[in-house]
Formats: sequence, C-alpha cells, structure tokens
Amino acid sequence: MEKLQAAVSGLNALGPEYFSVTYGAGGSTRERTFSTVDWLCSQNIDTAPHLSCVGATREEIGDILQRYRNQGIRRIVALRGDLPSGAGLSEPDDLRYANELVAFIRAETGDHFRIEVAAYPEFHPQAVSARRDLENFRRKVDAGADSAITQYFYNPDAYFRFLDSCAALGVEIPIIPGIMPITNYQQLARFSDACGAEIPRWVRRRLEDFGDDLEGLRAFGRDVVTRLCRRLLDGGAPGLHFYTMNQQSPSLEIWRDLGLGG
Repeated sequence: MEKLQAAVSGLNALGPEYFSVTYGAGGSTRERTFSTVDWLCSQNIDTAPHLSCVGATREEIGDILQRYRNQGIRRIVALRGDLPSGAGLSEPDDLRYANELVAFIRAETGDHFRIEVAAYPEFHPQAVSARRDLENFRRKVDAGADSAITQYFYNPDAYFRFLDSCAALGVEIPIIPGIMPITNYQQLARFSDACGAEIPRWVRRRLEDFGDDLEGLRAFGRDVVTRLCRRLLDGGAPGLHFYTMNQQSPSLEIWRDLGLGG
C-alpha cells in the first residue's frame, strides 16, 4: 500500500482523468480493492474500481454498487473476471458474462456510473473466433457500456484494425488503448502468454538478448512503448490507459518522452 500511495502521488501530478483499481479473481482480493478505493477517495482522486461478476451473487454486486454510490464514485470498470481455481458459480442465475454485468449495473443504478469494459485488439484468448469476440464486445456496448479499455498490445495495426472492425459493426464508443511499460521481460512474457497479448518476435528476441542488463532492457522497452504511444495518439486514439503495476517511473518517463508535460 505504501508503494501504491507513492506511485499515485507521482502519477497524479500529471492530471489523469482517473485511477483504476483492479479486483482479484472471484473477488479474492476484494477487501484490498475496497481499502485502496477508500484511500483514493479520501485524497479526492477520481477512481474507477474494477468489478468482476463471475463467482459473485447479484446481491453481493448490488451491495458493492451501493457502497460505491455512497462514496460518490461515478465510474466502474465492468469485467467478467475469472474464477479462482476449483471454484464454481454460486447460483444458477449468477451473472456469467460482462454484458450481463453491464446490464445489471444499468438496471440497478441507471446512468449513475460511467461504465468501462474490456476490449481485445488481438482477441480474447478464450474466444472461439475473431468474429465471435467482436460480437461479444458489441453485446457489452449494447448493454450500456460508455467506453472501453483494451488489453495491452505492442502492434498498433492490431488496434487500428480493431477500431475498423468495431465501426463496421456500428460500435462507436471511445476505445482507449491499454499501455504496458516494459521493465521485466520474464514477467511480461508470463503475462502475455496467459492473456493472449502478443509480443512481436523482434521485440521478444531483443529483450531476450539483454539478459541481466536491466538498464539496457528498460531503455529499449521505454523506446518501444514510447513509439507505440506516439503512433496511437497520432492515429487518433482518444487517450492512453497505463497499466502501471503500482510503479510510477516507467509511465512518467514515457509520458515525458511524448512531450505531454508533467
């Protein structure tokens, strides 16, 4: 928590629109989510808690939504989520997909919350097909999502092609690219293999070559991600959503390299 608070202090100087707070599988780290949200609210920082539906009852989700309303929170990141290993759904009518969660939030709270949902330019790793994944995304939008945040990626063409595909389906909400700074190759490779985010071969091979040269690896990663961000912004991306992993320096450095102030 001390590390997180220090990171928030440094990043907040840039004037971000909000800070998002992640949520564990099946709510396994829910209390830590609440404590983080409570602290951010006490600092008068606009906060967007993640809320996942798998493994939670409608009553539990309703209670969480009321808690956030009472705190004055106006934005939610609505996700399906993943069950903890060995767990099952609590009730037959529990919410199973993100579009159902979005519809539930709208039914319970009207337009109180701005609802963010996830998008996958390189497609969800569990998707049956690219087309099916796009249709699932549209279901979330039709259920009442206001905007989307993408899984991180390093190929800008995947993002722009995804936007074209969404437009062809009549999806017009803002889709914010998710940005993951590169600071640790082994950790990034694990994340990417698990979530289906592609590390381009030329980037992966270069990162492998750095070995124990962390300074060289981070300088290279900083350049790769800065170039990615510049191309996204030049191409009309409506913003950038940094996955900071509770670190401030990598995102701050990229932000300054982009000439965006702070």
